[in-house]
Amino acid sequence: MSEQVQRVDTLFLHEAGDDYLAVAQRGGDRLFRAKLELIERDAGPRPGKFRIKTGGGEEPRNPDQFVEIARRADRIRISQQTTRAGRAELREMLDAYQQDAKVVRTCRYCAGKGRYSPITEDTAIEADGEHICRDCAVRELERELSFNGNVSGAAQERLEDLLFEEQDLAKITGLLEGNLDPDLTKYDEVSATTDEIEPVPVDSLDLHPDLQGLLEDRFDDLLPVQSLAVENGLVDGEDQLVVSATATGKTLVGEMAGLHRHLSGDGKMLFLVPLVALANQKHEDFEDEYGHLANVTIRVGSSRIRDDGHAFDPSADVIVGTYEGIDHALRTGKNLGDIGTVVIDEVHTLKEDERGHRLDGLISRLKHYCEQREERRSDYGGAQWIYLSATVGNPGELADGMRANLVEFEERPVPIERHVTFADGKEKPDIENKLVRREFDQESSKGYQGQTIIFTNSRRRCNEISRKLDYPSRPYHAGLDYGERKSVERKFGNQDLAAVVTTAALAAGVDFPASQVVFDTLAMGIEWLSVQEFEQMLGRAGRPDYHDRGKVYMLVEPDASYHGSMEGTEEEIAFKLLKGEMEDVVTRYDETAAIEETLANVTVGGKAAKRLNDRMLGDVPTKHALGKLIEYEFIDSFDPTPLGRAVTTHFLEPGAAFKILDGVRKGTDPYDVVADLELRGEDD
Repeated sequence: MSEQVQRVDTLFLHEAGDDYLAVAQRGGDRLFRAKLELIERDAGPRPGKFRIKTGGGEEPRNPDQFVEIARRADRIRISQQTTRAGRAELREMLDAYQQDAKVVRTCRYCAGKGRYSPITEDTAIEADGEHICRDCAVRELERELSFNGNVSGAAQERLEDLLFEEQDLAKITGLLEGNLDPDLTKYDEVSATTDEIEPVPVDSLDLHPDLQGLLEDRFDDLLPVQSLAVENGLVDGEDQLVVSATATGKTLVGEMAGLHRHLSGDGKMLFLVPLVALANQKHEDFEDEYGHLANVTIRVGSSRIRDDGHAFDPSADVIVGTYEGIDHALRTGKNLGDIGTVVIDEVHTLKEDERGHRLDGLISRLKHYCEQREERRSDYGGAQWIYLSATVGNPGELADGMRANLVEFEERPVPIERHVTFADGKEKPDIENKLVRREFDQESSKGYQGQTIIFTNSRRRCNEISRKLDYPSRPYHAGLDYGERKSVERKFGNQDLAAVVTTAALAAGVDFPASQVVFDTLAMGIEWLSVQEFEQMLGRAGRPDYHDRGKVYMLVEPDASYHGSMEGTEEEIAFKLLKGEMEDVVTRYDETAAIEETLANVTVGGKAAKRLNDRMLGDVPTKHALGKLIEYEFIDSFDPTPLGRAVTTHFLEPGAAFKILDGVRKGTDPYDVVADLELRGEDD
């Protein structure tokens, strides 16, 4: 050993019972591990016994040899876990030989096994009230994972990353069995924020007297986002893109503009949303709040009769509709009258692969409709456009593209806790049951019980989860008729239900005043949720008039996906969503989307189709699309053929249209044709 210790990088000393552990390292390798016993002499503590640990036991050495090693060491380190008295004793002993020593924070597990493993505030992992190094923490995590056979390598890698970030072993291991201790599952908390905005007094607004009086009866001041909209020309007819979090009052911005212009004789209001359920809810709200000021109707599809028996009235003062419902009216040449205001809710839909291009085209076609009426009628001054969204990554760019003033207000009315726990698909309903019970048993300072929205990815799963909940709950999906959906909404609003279980595709925008949102899956159909969709859904947790805070629980199944086409696994997606930045709202066109929108623009605008294409947000290859439309015999010059008109009226993709034609020509049973088309889609 004497030759081995000619050069020692580090001599590490650690208290072990009544003695000390001494470890010598060189070049990162351990040279030896020894037991050092100090004895008290007249001049102070001195080495008494020095024994090198070997595979067979301990080998006694002359205590002076320890002194020689200490003198040859580049540095001497004492573990922070050594007691205060022990550190003082070691330093007094080393001082006698003119040797300095520094106390360092080390891994307790490593120190106990004779390894020198210094740790810092950035690398220390808390475990059992102590701090250990990353390597030991990973070994402890692997030991826990060995008892859970369904955790994949990808899940383990993500858990290790989370372990290094959170620096708390118990917090991570507690996630593995669906642990619902909030202190362990809590990933972070998004604080409530309020920008300092000078509120606009309602009595200072220059609105139509009927609307002015109604608003003055409801409140004294506008909310911040509403005040900003007024300051940016809302009442003066300026087009606006309003970006603000859920429950901050965006909807009233559109309502004020639309009703003021209607009552002032400047045309009707269109309020457009992406979902039938949301259109139904807005229609009912508008009738309740403004029915004495204006006639309200709804347009959600091609039929003139809604599923509640009410007929669509195109001459109504306020038309609430889905994007597709109004677009169908335009494609079929319906007269919508003079439109004074168009409110596009959830305008971030522009970025979605399936719906984005259709909304982009609808906006262009609706603007063309208004321009045509403006050219023909001297007493009609066109429409004001209000675009609303809670989730836009590029608001300035989008506002420029829409030629609208940007009104951006970054506020979250209540704080939101975000929680993550792990469970497989069979365990999730039991965890959801516990979460629903716990939340419903609590009451906010405003006197409301906690209620839960559970998002999942299929109707079947909605029904399955709802049946397994102990407290009153209902599924809520596209398979319900209008009356059933309204019953669920009413019961939830009256606090007769502890939870609703809904498909992500249907209820992202439906106004359930929930305090808690639970993600049973992170999928929407056969696609993973985007950051926008995730933020939109979690924003449903916590309303300022009802709750003190919102809670969001992500139930993550390691290594899970829900369709062969999905890239990544649920645990990977979970942390991407939690850390993800809001995506830019950009409409992208593939060949199919370009053909569909160009055909619709030809149907509505004729020779103006190129101009309609050019002003759309996305980049549409018009020349190529027109060539394909001619090749497919969908248009003749700038007129749709009967086939083309049928295709655009029914919002068919070219591929679907040709499947139908092929089936008709071959005499295939219509049910088989429909079944074949249905297999192209997925249940929402």
